[in-house]
Amino acid sequence: MFAGMNTGATPSLAPHHMALIPPERLSEIQKEYFTELAHIATNPEAIEVKDRRFAGKAWHSSWSKVIAATYLLNSKHLMALAKAVETDEKSKQKILFTTEQMIDALSPSNFIATNPEVLESIISSQGQSIQKGIVNLLGDMKKGKVSQTDESAFEVGKNIATTEGYVVFRNDLFELIQYTPLTEQVFERPYLMVPPCINKYYILDLQPDNSVVRHMVSQGHTVFLVSWKNPDASMAEVSWDDYVGKGVIKAIDVVKDIGDTKQINILGFCVGGTLTTSALAVLAARDEHPAASLTLFTTLLDFTNTGILDVFIDEGMVEMRENTIGGKGGKYGMMSGLDLGNTFSFLRPNDLVWNYVVENYLKGNSPPPFDLLYWNGDSTNLPGAMYCWYLRHTYLQNDLVKPGKVKICGEKIDLGKIKCPAYLYASQEDHIVPWQSAYESTHILKGKNRFVLGASGHIAGVINPPAKNKRYYFENNKLAPTAAEWLEGAKQIPGSWWPDYTKWLEQFGGEKKSASVTFGNAKYKKMEAAPGVYVKEKATPELDK
Repeated sequence: MFAGMNTGATPSLAPHHMALIPPERLSEIQKEYFTELAHIATNPEAIEVKDRRFAGKAWHSSWSKVIAATYLLNSKHLMALAKAVETDEKSKQKILFTTEQMIDALSPSNFIATNPEVLESIISSQGQSIQKGIVNLLGDMKKGKVSQTDESAFEVGKNIATTEGYVVFRNDLFELIQYTPLTEQVFERPYLMVPPCINKYYILDLQPDNSVVRHMVSQGHTVFLVSWKNPDASMAEVSWDDYVGKGVIKAIDVVKDIGDTKQINILGFCVGGTLTTSALAVLAARDEHPAASLTLFTTLLDFTNTGILDVFIDEGMVEMRENTIGGKGGKYGMMSGLDLGNTFSFLRPNDLVWNYVVENYLKGNSPPPFDLLYWNGDSTNLPGAMYCWYLRHTYLQNDLVKPGKVKICGEKIDLGKIKCPAYLYASQEDHIVPWQSAYESTHILKGKNRFVLGASGHIAGVINPPAKNKRYYFENNKLAPTAAEWLEGAKQIPGSWWPDYTKWLEQFGGEKKSASVTFGNAKYKKMEAAPGVYVKEKATPELDK
């Protein structure tokens, strides 16, 4: 959901925690280790290495298998030691995370001398692979990140983010895009999408065959979408209140005005869902209820369990951010989108870091084009004031679920005052928004809620168009006290969950009417063609200089 809780650095362990391993458990781990090590040493031909990092033919020699097997044994041993430490849960999480980071970094596949595939490549290319790798490394150093895809293969508005429409409103925080209808008849209530401000909006509009935006337009919805500005240093003092009031609430007002309707359907994705829910709570406190329905994709409202991200958050870390970029003492700054993106990647280092280090730098290959990874690398900065408020009042103090605890836009927030029906989607393997935590929203929001659990992770689970007939999802029409009980009674259904969602949403669309051939209205004029200008602004390593 919202990583980058430090800047990619390993979380620190508080010095006052004394970590101990019971002697009897330490003895067991050591005995298991030496038994398995002896097996490797005495039976090298019988070694079976089941790890995709060592799956290539070059790893099949006895010597290479011994290197790989010994590394895997050492990794298993180190993790066993980390898990055996007796300390508080927070410290244990940090120990496990730090150990895993070290293990992944020290894989023999990451070094020239111990990677037989790299050595073969150097020999067969007569050294050209190393030369190309150095060029790739120097290029990535300029960009401030490891390349995960061929970025030259994509251009926003040309072959990605291509659904037709126009910008109909712009302020300092966002552009509002209205999309061209694809059906003769449309629902009378407009549909507003609020993506996360930590990423570019076009995760919802990658290419025509996997675009959530195009799919919703094809279902007869008049779709509007918030395209957040990529903040620069002049926006360091922009607050969470600004994102809620000048952002989401303003977008709701504009869409209602253009649609000439009192209510709209609204979707929030990830932190965009947290912003959207905050906005609806502000409006509910004013006795305004503009949402006929609310949809949340992989969104946290209850931050009791934030999964792997919890290792980064403690009072000391939040205070450090507040003192350096959050306005304490009058000093404001920016949270770099590149730093945030790099930290996201290190949450899954083997998939998003080290495999590219090996392929790009050690083997001299160029990564293939992949739209989702292009989006993943298109970073967005965050204003220090907004970022620090979010850290403290969600991840650290979990204030949003405490009625009246926190004020937003001058109103005491009570999420329980949001009474509209809600569709809550979570992904089963999401490492950023644990699905069990997303399920807690069914207890917080007081309307008629529907919860659906999709397969895969934070992004891939959401971007699952029906035509590809991939994956599966769980449904259970009866909500349960706990996530585990809900899943126990759920039915697994093959394919995409999108049809389930669009069928649910139809009941809140209102009557059908002829699709409009105009964009905006007399007050809000048609401006640039989609995707607009804000989405093309890039985060650069020079942000803080």
